[in-house]
Amino acid sequence: MRTSNRSRGGALLMVLWVSAALAAIGFSLASTVRGEAERTGTAVDDLRSYYLAVGGVQRGMVELLWSALHPGQRALPRGATTVDYQFPSGIVRLDILPEAGKLNVNFAPVVDLVRLMIVLGAPEDQAREIAGGIAHWRGGGAPAGSYDGFYQAQVPSFRAPRASFQEIEELLLVKGVTPDLFYGTYVPVETGDGPARGMRLVRRGGMADCLSVYGSKAQVDANTAAPAVLAAIGLSPYAVNALLERRSRAPLTEGELAAFMGGLGAPTDRLRVEGNTIVTMKATARLRLPNGQLSDLRRTVAAQVKYFQKDSKSAIDVLRWHDTAWSN
Repeated sequence: MRTSNRSRGGALLMVLWVSAALAAIGFSLASTVRGEAERTGTAVDDLRSYYLAVGGVQRGMVELLWSALHPGQRALPRGATTVDYQFPSGIVRLDILPEAGKLNVNFAPVVDLVRLMIVLGAPEDQAREIAGGIAHWRGGGAPAGSYDGFYQAQVPSFRAPRASFQEIEELLLVKGVTPDLFYGTYVPVETGDGPARGMRLVRRGGMADCLSVYGSKAQVDANTAAPAVLAAIGLSPYAVNALLERRSRAPLTEGELAAFMGGLGAPTDRLRVEGNTIVTMKATARLRLPNGQLSDLRRTVAAQVKYFQKDSKSAIDVLRWHDTAWSN
C-alpha cells in the first residue's frame, strides 16, 4: 500500500512538472506570437504611413504646378511653405522648400562659406579650411598641393576634380568636413526659468540644409532660407531673428520684404521671394487610428522636383527621391 501511494505521489509530481513546463512553453509561445503580431502591425502601419506621405508629395507637386499655371485658381496659397492635407486615413504635413533658399555650393563666395561654417558650429580655423577646400575642389582658391596631399593619403586615394560639384554629398570628401557638419547634429540648449529650467537637445542644421548644387547664385529666398544661410549672406543676428518671426506669421511678398528689411536697416540685395523652379517637397504622414486619434508613428519622404525642365516631355521631373527624410 505504501509503495502504491509513493507511485501515485511520483506520478502526480511528474504531472505537475509537465504541466508547469507546458504552461511555460505556452506562455513563451504566446509572448512570442504577441511580439511578432505587434511588430507586424508596426511594419504595416509604417508601410501605410509611407504611401500616405508619398501621396502628400505627389499631391503637392501637382497643386504647385496648377497654381503656377492658373494663378487665378490657385490650389496653394501664394508663397506657401507649409501645407496640411487631410486624408481619410490620416494627415500629411507638406514642407515646400525651394532650392533658392540655399546657397549654390559652386558659386558661393569663400567669405559666405566661412560665415556659414562658423554658424554651423565649426571653429574659425576649421571653417576657413573647409571654405578653402570647397574653393579648391571647384578649381580655385588655394594651390593644389595644400589639399591634394590630404586626399592622396585617404583610402582609397583620389584627387580633387577641380570642377563643379555634381552632387552635394561630394562635400563629405572635402578636407575638414565631418558627418555632423554635413548632416547636422543635436546640441544641448538651456530652456525654461526657475524650477522648470533645464537642458534639452535641439537639432542644429548641417551643410546639406544650407548648400545645394541647384541653389541660389546671388539672392536666397527670404521665406525659406535657413537661419544659418541668412547669417552667411551677412544679416545680423537681430535681422535674422526678426525675419524668422515675421515670416512665421505669413510669407512675405517682394514689396513687403523690401519694406520690412528697410525698417530693420538691413540690406535686401541678397534676398528674394518666389521665382523658384526647383523645389524639395518633404511630406510627414501620421495615420488616423480607429478611435479617431492620430498615431505617434511618423514617416517622412521627400522629392527634389524641377518644373519645366528644358527638353523634358513632362512639366514635372523628379531629380531625387528620398524614401526616408528628417522632419521636425
